[in-house]
Amino acid sequence: MPADMKRQIAEATRTLLMDRHVKKLTVKDIVEECHITRQAFYYHFEGIPELFRWMTEGYFERVMRETMAKESIEDGLRCFFVMAINAIPYFEHGLGSNYGEELERLLREYFLRYFETASEQRNFFQHSTRAEQKIILRYHSQAIMGMLREWTEEDTERLDEIVHTVYRIIIEGVPSRVKVD
Repeated sequence: MPADMKRQIAEATRTLLMDRHVKKLTVKDIVEECHITRQAFYYHFEGIPELFRWMTEGYFERVMRETMAKESIEDGLRCFFVMAINAIPYFEHGLGSNYGEELERLLREYFLRYFETASEQRNFFQHSTRAEQKIILRYHSQAIMGMLREWTEEDTERLDEIVHTVYRIIIEGVPSRVKVD
């Protein structure tokens, strides 16, 4: 059995969701796709939810490494958006499967974890209390996740403008436009 069996199982799952558009994903589908036994699958994963967790965690670890390697916070945020945009089709297909609720919960968890880690490493919100930081980070992670859920080609064309605006909101807060009479 190959040393990278988990990756092989994950790739088979991606193929089933993306290429074959399987809506009711089963362990049987996965083991048939990668030509292994059910026992081999269960040796590596307790079930499909754990497989999704492993796949999502690996992706977010990569996102974290690549975004944190950027010199500026804004460049890191742009990298995050690009990687998230590239992953949208995969997550859409996963969300459309019988494990959609589980995957959505994982995405919320990992988005929040990403922003907590980024905030800690980059010293965001240092003048806020810990309780305020938790609310702010939850707010930003959900807002960005919502934006990505409804992402359009026009948004991709305006990526730099969107990233800059989101960066400013995260760093400076929402600008107020007070009209003076």
